[in-house]
Amino acid sequence: MASERARLCWILIAATLFLIAEVVGGLYSNSLALLSDAVHVLTDIGAICLSLFTLWVSSRPAGASKTYGYSRAEILGALFNGLVLWMLVAFIFVEAIHRIQRPHPVAGLPVMALAVAGIAINSFAAWMTYSRGGRGGMATRAVFVDAVADLAGSCGVLIAGSLVYFTGWTRADPAVSMLLGILIIYGSWGLIRDGVDILMEAVPAHVNLEELRKDLLAIDGTAELHDLHVWCLTTREYALSAHAVVAGGADPDRVLSDMSQMLERKFNIRHMTVQLERDSRRKQEPAHF
Repeated sequence: MASERARLCWILIAATLFLIAEVVGGLYSNSLALLSDAVHVLTDIGAICLSLFTLWVSSRPAGASKTYGYSRAEILGALFNGLVLWMLVAFIFVEAIHRIQRPHPVAGLPVMALAVAGIAINSFAAWMTYSRGGRGGMATRAVFVDAVADLAGSCGVLIAGSLVYFTGWTRADPAVSMLLGILIIYGSWGLIRDGVDILMEAVPAHVNLEELRKDLLAIDGTAELHDLHVWCLTTREYALSAHAVVAGGADPDRVLSDMSQMLERKFNIRHMTVQLERDSRRKQEPAHF
């Protein structure tokens, strides 16, 4: 968690410096692509600050009123970031359409120079949040998605600047801005979908519920299984609850132990609550892992 925060702090410093450069360069060159990218970088800075905050909140211990702790603060922060990105896309589209209808003069050379700087900075940000172990949490994943979208955007800005500089086609600037918006929607869709799935307690994507049911029933001593539920606590924690009927001669402790080992080994589920019922007497024996 500490290394994750350190990576985000370094990215925050680089993004802030680049934001200042893009705003100045965008105003100087009259480039919508640069100014749109600057707004995107501003939302990235907000997302990084939000991610740092949610990492701090999610590390707080569980209490009497929040027995699972604050882990889902990370999910809420990432979901909010994805929705802000979509609001940004609406702004880009409206302004781009206006500029396609009424072209504005654009200075291509500074646009190209800042695009190259953006490619370098966003490559650094993507590397810091992926290759060095930032793949786990949704807060860091949100920043990674932003960095990849920005990297693609910087490449688009470079193309736009090159077309304006070498051909004088100024409509390339708003056209690339619209492509930027499409890339942002594509990149953030998975983030929003996963956040909604977790809040709706959907079955984790890596879990085949029918296969899991068959594996539980295959455990020696399990006669029946019903009321099976599997859901995400966070992006890295999963939970299961079920009712199981244990055969008359089976040892319930051994059945529970086999279930726990199989779930953790095959499905990475460590939180398990199974209510056992004896096949003969139907006596309920709740058990928790």
